[in-house]
Amino acid sequence: MKDGVIEGSCRCTMMDVQNQPDERDIPLAKVGVKGVRYPITVLDRERGVQHTTATVDLFADLPRHFKGTHMSRFIEVLERHKADLSMPRFLQLLREIRQDLDAEAAFGSITFPYFIEKKAPVSGLPSSMSYDCRYEGWVNSKEKHFTVAVWVPISTVCPCSRAISERGAHNQRGIVKVEVELGPFFWIEDLVTLVEGAASSPVYTLLKREDEKYLTEHAYDNPKFVEDVVRDVYIGIRNLQKFPRFSVEAENFESIHNHSAYAYVSYGGKGVDHE
Repeated sequence: MKDGVIEGSCRCTMMDVQNQPDERDIPLAKVGVKGVRYPITVLDRERGVQHTTATVDLFADLPRHFKGTHMSRFIEVLERHKADLSMPRFLQLLREIRQDLDAEAAFGSITFPYFIEKKAPVSGLPSSMSYDCRYEGWVNSKEKHFTVAVWVPISTVCPCSRAISERGAHNQRGIVKVEVELGPFFWIEDLVTLVEGAASSPVYTLLKREDEKYLTEHAYDNPKFVEDVVRDVYIGIRNLQKFPRFSVEAENFESIHNHSAYAYVSYGGKGVDHE
């Protein structure tokens, strides 16, 4: 390439408009591709690997003197890594974007459903349960940052309703989001198990009557406020001593209120950070 012109083997030339200078003197923090749907492969504790489909956002900074970036290069790098997008490989993908685009920093996130086979508690019938996950990170010449988020559906029974009602108690489904800054390697399955253990009961895809009876009674015997769930998950993750930072948030989709109940807590390495 000479002076912004690409020379091909056919001796024809094509103007490289993106590489031309820009006179407005405005650097851009992020340019790239957003909302790309792409097949990827991630690690699976039970089966080795799992094939899934991700929604991908990839960006790099753009210096003030360039008119535009080369959007195709983001997809080229993604294509090189789609067969192995385990947690460590995601940062390598960002490093290659930064290198290929001659950028100071690269940013990215991939969101995908992760499937875990769960057996019903009494019948033992297996079914696949979907959990939304996200990798998010950035790299530059000196630093890197990488977080993993997992959304876990749960069920809770209201302790107040159980205490004041003569018959039954109201319950609801909820969602717990755990986001951790990557320390040592860990399995998504371990975070899912920890969160489900802090709920009144887990949620399943396939249940028979004997399973429903067990889960209903188990949840009734284990009532939890949304505050209880968040605190118990916080304690469980802190005790793992794996993550320098993490956050836990829970939203209960209330069954007798026209609003959700919500709680949040974060850990920054020295204690609780209130936001």
